[in-house]
Amino acid sequence: KMSAERFDCHYCKDSLLGKKYILKDETQYCTKCYENLFSNCCEDCMMPIGCNYKDLSYKDRHWHEQCFKCAKCSRSLVEKPFAVKDDLLLCTECYSNEYSSKCFTCKKTIMPGSRKMEYKGNHWHETCFLCHRCQQPIGTKSFIPKDNGYFCVPCFEKQFAYHCSSCKKAITTGGVTYNDKPWHRECFLCIGCKKQLAGQRFTSRDQFPYCLDCFSNLYAKKCAGCTKPITSLAGVKYISFEERQWHSECFSCMKCSVSLVGRGFLTHRDDVLCTDCGREKCATF
Repeated sequence: KMSAERFDCHYCKDSLLGKKYILKDETQYCTKCYENLFSNCCEDCMMPIGCNYKDLSYKDRHWHEQCFKCAKCSRSLVEKPFAVKDDLLLCTECYSNEYSSKCFTCKKTIMPGSRKMEYKGNHWHETCFLCHRCQQPIGTKSFIPKDNGYFCVPCFEKQFAYHCSSCKKAITTGGVTYNDKPWHRECFLCIGCKKQLAGQRFTSRDQFPYCLDCFSNLYAKKCAGCTKPITSLAGVKYISFEERQWHSECFSCMKCSVSLVGRGFLTHRDDVLCTDCGREKCATF
């Protein structure tokens, strides 16, 4: 006699002939064994998610379709946007009411996923963050805070900014004042060499600013010894005699080079001499 080939559950060995079964990794199981062995446990009701139910998963967590709902209002989240907070599923409305920022201007909730602006701990809908002057949305453009208001750069420049005495453009940050006039730092230059003077020592003549080098070269007296300018601006000490000047380190005997600072000296024509050399010079005549 020919015997029918057996077709049993791999686990409990009950016959599957004429019964519903599930194939996993090319091995057949009765529905009961499959559910006991392989079914995921529902995060909400803690019951197995059987073969007759749809298994919804999110980040290795599983739910029955009817259990996949907002933890606060219990509305179904199937095929709807949702958020997760402290492992709880929440519909976007409940999440927004509970956790989302409120717009500083309109006081309404800023919904998750919508564009928002943030500054110093306050939040705005993108369409609520407006320039105080022109009332246009600032968006991602630069802005300047002033007296509890916020201004786009063009409006701030029109309403508040000083204008540079040199280039006439608005000064928004880091200007300097000279002769009661405002300047951009990069526009405040030596009238001679055009070097930036902001943060540097400088002087003026006829109300024009000069760096020390240019002022010295143009206006300072020249040392009779080294012919370089003598300027007292940098604290340089100098000697003056009969309309001639010397750096203190240059005021020395023309013959023996001994320093004459604080010592007696003699002159012979344009030469300045120590008393010893001066006497020798006179003795030869």
